[in-house]
Amino acid sequence: MQATELLLLGLVGWTGIGVLGVVVALWRGERERVRRGAAWLAGVWVVYLCVLVGVSLVQRQRVVAIGAPRCFDDMCFAVTGAEEVPGFLIRDGRRLVRVTVRVTNRGRKARSEGLISGYLVDSQGRLWEESPGVNGVGLTTRVAGGESVVSEPVFKVAADATGLGLVLTHGRWQPGVLVIGDSDSWLHKRTVVELGF
Repeated sequence: MQATELLLLGLVGWTGIGVLGVVVALWRGERERVRRGAAWLAGVWVVYLCVLVGVSLVQRQRVVAIGAPRCFDDMCFAVTGAEEVPGFLIRDGRRLVRVTVRVTNRGRKARSEGLISGYLVDSQGRLWEESPGVNGVGLTTRVAGGESVVSEPVFKVAADATGLGLVLTHGRWQPGVLVIGDSDSWLHKRTVVELGF
């Protein structure tokens, strides 16, 4: 666990205790303590969120090379290649791109990264979600401790898409959006793996 994750965890714990204190003061009819407690809670969260957004806006986008692992605790994801699916042309002119990702569990017990998903972005900032029903082993598959599996998500992209990159994310509705400096945090530029085409 990173220091910024511990900071968020500590802030959530402090907030829980503070809310409990405000509720007790409210129950006792101590309006001044309720007002001060609520002001402190709101003030600390405003400062924290300002720092979160400020760091997100200042930090540069991280670019990961093909073959380099991107780890979330014990689960690591390394893009080992990407290719256009040959001989497959979709009627509307889009093309299929298959990305090969090695999923490794560095821990001792079998586990998966249940919230992980991927999407492709191009040099124009357009994005494409993973095409359902075309893939075999998913990015969220359960991997035995110390083992690796290969996932090959497929994406339908525009015919004119260039500068493609894979973004791995846990989505918008998870605690990482409130972690300072996390790639998934509010307004942060997403970490991308450049695919080379």
